Amino acid sequence: MKNTERQIVDLKDDAEKIAAIRKIRKLMDFWRITPAELRGRPIVRAYSREPAEIRYRHPVTAEVWDGRGSQPQWLRDALIKEGYTVEELRRTVPHISPAEASDATPTT
Repeated sequence: MKNTERQIVDLKDDAEKIAAIRKIRKLMDFWRITPAELRGRPIVRAYSREPAEIRYRHPVTAEVWDGRGSQPQWLRDALIKEGYTVEELRRTVPHISPAEASDATPTT
Protein backbone atom coordinates (compact mmCIF):
# COMPACT_ATOMS: atom_id res chain seq x y z
CA MET A 1 0.00 0.00 0.00
CA LYS A 2 1.19 3.46 -0.73
CA ASN A 3 1.85 5.90 2.04
CA THR A 4 -1.10 8.16 1.08
CA GLU A 5 -3.53 5.21 0.97
CA ARG A 6 -2.39 4.18 4.40
CA GLN A 7 -3.00 7.70 5.71
CA ILE A 8 -6.53 7.67 4.26
CA VAL A 9 -7.26 4.36 5.96
CA ASP A 10 -5.86 5.71 9.23
CA LEU A 11 -8.04 8.84 8.95
CA LYS A 12 -11.17 6.70 8.39
CA ASP A 13 -10.26 4.58 11.41
CA ASP A 14 -9.75 7.72 13.49
CA ALA A 15 -13.13 9.12 12.43
CA GLU A 16 -14.86 5.87 13.41
CA LYS A 17 -13.02 5.84 16.71
CA ILE A 18 -14.04 9.45 17.44
CA ALA A 19 -17.67 8.62 16.63
CA ALA A 20 -17.53 5.58 18.93
CA ILE A 21 -16.06 7.67 21.77
CA ARG A 22 -18.82 10.27 21.36
CA LYS A 23 -21.46 7.55 21.50
CA ILE A 24 -19.88 6.02 24.62
CA ARG A 25 -19.75 9.42 26.33
CA LYS A 26 -23.42 10.06 25.54
CA LEU A 27 -24.34 6.66 27.00
CA MET A 28 -22.22 7.30 30.07
CA ASP A 29 -23.94 10.66 30.61
CA PHE A 30 -27.38 9.15 30.10
CA TRP A 31 -26.81 6.24 32.51
CA ARG A 32 -24.62 8.31 34.86
CA ILE A 33 -21.72 5.90 34.58
CA THR A 34 -18.41 7.10 35.96
CA PRO A 35 -15.03 6.13 34.48
CA ALA A 36 -14.26 4.31 37.74
CA GLU A 37 -17.23 2.02 37.13
CA LEU A 38 -15.76 1.00 33.78
CA ARG A 39 -12.52 -0.18 35.37
CA GLY A 40 -13.98 -2.97 37.46
CA ARG A 41 -17.18 -4.50 38.66
CA PRO A 42 -20.20 -2.22 38.44
CA ILE A 43 -20.99 -0.27 41.57
CA VAL A 44 -24.49 -0.99 42.76
CA ARG A 45 -26.04 2.09 44.24
CA ALA A 46 -28.34 1.51 47.16
CA TYR A 47 -31.35 3.74 46.89
CA SER A 48 -32.64 4.83 50.22
CA ARG A 49 -36.31 4.01 50.31
CA GLU A 50 -38.44 3.93 53.33
CA PRO A 51 -39.59 0.46 54.29
CA ALA A 52 -42.71 -0.43 52.41
CA GLU A 53 -45.97 -0.87 54.22
CA ILE A 54 -47.32 -4.40 54.27
CA ARG A 55 -50.18 -4.63 51.78
CA TYR A 56 -51.07 -8.31 51.78
CA ARG A 57 -51.17 -10.86 54.60
CA HIS A 58 -52.17 -14.51 54.53
CA PRO A 59 -54.88 -15.00 57.18
CA VAL A 60 -53.63 -18.45 58.23
CA THR A 61 -49.85 -18.46 57.74
CA ALA A 62 -49.37 -14.71 58.41
CA GLU A 63 -46.98 -14.42 55.44
CA VAL A 64 -46.77 -10.86 54.15
CA TRP A 65 -45.95 -8.97 50.96
CA ASP A 66 -45.42 -5.25 50.53
CA GLY A 67 -46.51 -5.17 46.89
CA ARG A 68 -43.01 -4.50 45.54
CA GLY A 69 -41.40 -6.87 43.09
CA SER A 70 -42.97 -10.02 41.75
CA GLN A 71 -45.75 -11.76 43.61
CA PRO A 72 -44.49 -14.33 46.10
CA GLN A 73 -45.47 -17.95 45.62
CA TRP A 74 -47.60 -18.01 48.79
CA LEU A 75 -49.78 -15.24 47.35
CA ARG A 76 -50.22 -17.00 44.02
CA ASP A 77 -51.09 -20.24 45.83
CA ALA A 78 -53.57 -18.46 48.09
CA LEU A 79 -55.33 -16.90 45.10
CA ILE A 80 -55.29 -19.89 42.76
CA LYS A 81 -55.20 -23.04 44.89
CA GLU A 82 -56.72 -21.92 48.18
CA GLY A 83 -59.50 -19.78 46.69
CA TYR A 84 -58.83 -16.52 48.53
CA THR A 85 -59.72 -13.23 46.85
CA VAL A 86 -57.41 -10.25 46.67
CA GLU A 87 -59.70 -8.37 49.05
CA GLU A 88 -59.42 -11.17 51.62
CA LEU A 89 -55.63 -11.02 51.47
CA ARG A 90 -55.35 -7.25 51.35
CA ARG A 91 -54.29 -6.00 54.74
CA THR A 92 -56.91 -3.66 56.09
CA VAL A 93 -55.61 -2.25 59.32
CA PRO A 94 -57.02 1.01 60.63
CA HIS A 95 -54.48 3.80 60.82
CA ILE A 96 -53.29 4.31 64.39
CA SER A 97 -51.39 7.44 65.28
CA PRO A 98 -48.25 7.09 67.45
CA ALA A 99 -50.09 8.79 70.33
CA GLU A 100 -52.94 6.26 70.14
CA ALA A 101 -50.44 3.41 69.96
CA SER A 102 -48.69 4.57 73.14
CA ASP A 103 -52.08 4.83 74.90
CA ALA A 104 -52.84 1.24 73.92
CA THR A 105 -49.59 -0.04 75.47
CA PRO A 106 -50.41 -2.00 78.62
CA THR A 107 -49.04 -0.59 81.83
CA THR A 108 -48.12 -2.59 84.91
